[in-house]
Amino acid sequence: MGFLRKQEEKFAAKLLEWRYKQQEMPLPGRQHLYKQAARIVTDAHEIAKKRGGNVWSIIKDMMSPSNR
Repeated sequence: MGFLRKQEEKFAAKLLEWRYKQQEMPLPGRQHLYKQAARIVTDAHEIAKKRGGNVWSIIKDMMSPSNR
């Protein structure tokens, strides 16, 4: 896994943590959280491939409250 991919996953994990806290839900274990983050990043890359766009922006959009 490349450096940028790891950074994207860390970013997605931070956003997930924030969302759990906003919804007052208990945080899952780190391993589960990073699996969710990896899945989000993979989906964001697929969306970027199909439609174009910035992966970081797509991740933020996927994590916005209106998309949950």
